[in-house]
Amino acid sequence: MRVKIHREGANILTFLLIGLLIINIPLWLHGEIHLAIPITTTSISAVLFLLILNFFRSPRRHFKGERKDVVVASADGKVVALEEVFEDEFLHRRVIQLSVFMSVFNVHANWFPIDGKVVYTKHHSGRFMAAYLPKSSTENERSTVVIETENGQQVLMRQVAGAMARRIVTYADPGDDANIEDHMGFIKFGSRVDLYLPLGTEIFVKVGDKTLGGVTTVGRLKPNA
Repeated sequence: MRVKIHREGANILTFLLIGLLIINIPLWLHGEIHLAIPITTTSISAVLFLLILNFFRSPRRHFKGERKDVVVASADGKVVALEEVFEDEFLHRRVIQLSVFMSVFNVHANWFPIDGKVVYTKHHSGRFMAAYLPKSSTENERSTVVIETENGQQVLMRQVAGAMARRIVTYADPGDDANIEDHMGFIKFGSRVDLYLPLGTEIFVKVGDKTLGGVTTVGRLKPNA
C-alpha cells in the first residue's frame, strides 16, 4: 500500500518546516553555553513535524471484491453510532445512520462510500462541538454529499467538523462520477463522517469496530430497493 502526502497538507507542512527552522537554527548558532536548549527544542520540533506529517498521509487504496451494492467505509476510524434515524436535509425519510469518528492519528482523507453519481452537495456553517457528540451531525460545520447508484438507491454522506477540525474540503460536485477508490474530500484535524443508508441495508460492523476508508465493507444495499 503506497502512501504519499495529501495535497491539503503541502502548504501547511512547508510553512511549518520553515517556521521550525527559523526557531531552531538561531538556537544552535548560539547554544554553546546551554546546549540542552537547542537539543530539547529540536526534539520537540521534530516530534511535532512528524505528527502533522502523519496526519496528512494520503494512501492510495484499491478495493478488492464484488462491488455491486457494496457500501465501503468513507474514513479511517472507529464506529461511534449505528442507529435508525430520520434524515431531514435531503432524503426526508427514516434511514440507518453509521458514523465513524477520526482521531488526530487517523488518515483524514474521505472516500466515496459507493459507486454511482453525485446528485447533491451542500456546505453548512455551524458550531465546532466535539465530533463524537450526537448533535454534531446537525449543528456542527458540515458538508453533505448524496450519491445515487445505477439502480436509483441514494446514500447520503456527511463530513462533520469537530472541536479541532476547522476546515472541511469537499471535492464532489453534482454530476460527478463516484468511485469507492477515489477521495471525496478531506477534513483537517479530528472529525467524523456519517453515512445515511436505506432501511434494509445489511450492516457488517458494530459500534466500536475500526474501519479503513476505501477498504472496509460496512454494508450491502438491499438489491433493487
